[in-house]
Amino acid sequence: MRIDIVTLFPEMVEAVLNTSILGRAREKGLVTFRVVNLRDYATDKHRTTDDVPYGGGGGMVMKIEPIARALDALTAEADAHGEQKPRIILTDPRGRLFTQELARELAKENHLILICGHYEGVDDRVRQHLVTDVVSIGDYVLTGGELPALVIADALTRLQEGVLGDEEAPEKDSFAEPILEYPHYTRPVEFRGWRVPDILLCGHHAQIARWRRQQSLRLTRDLRPDLFNRLTLSAEDRKLLEEEITVPPKSRKHLPVSSKSLEETASQQERGKDTDGTRTRDHS
Repeated sequence: MRIDIVTLFPEMVEAVLNTSILGRAREKGLVTFRVVNLRDYATDKHRTTDDVPYGGGGGMVMKIEPIARALDALTAEADAHGEQKPRIILTDPRGRLFTQELARELAKENHLILICGHYEGVDDRVRQHLVTDVVSIGDYVLTGGELPALVIADALTRLQEGVLGDEEAPEKDSFAEPILEYPHYTRPVEFRGWRVPDILLCGHHAQIARWRRQQSLRLTRDLRPDLFNRLTLSAEDRKLLEEEITVPPKSRKHLPVSSKSLEETASQQERGKDTDGTRTRDHS
């Protein structure tokens, strides 16, 4: 997949694209990022990309000419290589809300161009005539479109094959279905009297999987009822919402009773071993 980002602040965008999962995906060639400095497509000596708004009012408006030239150049490259025309996205609060569903749709494209707005806005002829999509990441005001473009790029990169170590990881993320992710814990297992739930320390993988599903369901119901109402609950899901999941009696003997043994158990589980040193396997 190739993602071009047209921006007035290439350094800001490059810094993020060269970091963490995005940087590794870029380095491995799993995703191609190209950051385009919009000022390179201005024709005057001051490299002007904005002007005062017609009709008066505060702020400056991004001019259509540099944006059109940039898009012409980028799409001409695609045409020269016989590639499908890219989808061109303007980040704008009036656009379609960016969701995981839209991310999955866009992740199937071979080539995307993201236009970052700035100042008071973008000449509306860009929206009317030059782009294929207008996308918003939420109902709030930002300084420019760079952060929304990076949010979109990050979400799409995670969905590309080979980017995440676990092939199932994208489907395990929150919003792969409309449900929040279960709580995560790591060492220390006890801090200021706040202890990791015993169910995560017992080594019973099937019960752990059920507990995690239960927590996801309950969190979504309590914190995001809008998402919960979109869920199709199975009979097992309905049961989990009411059930109190506990450590199975046979697994209680594996529960550590001291802080030291807690740490040893967590360390052994990290190495894929249970408390007696035998190899375990996740059957969840």
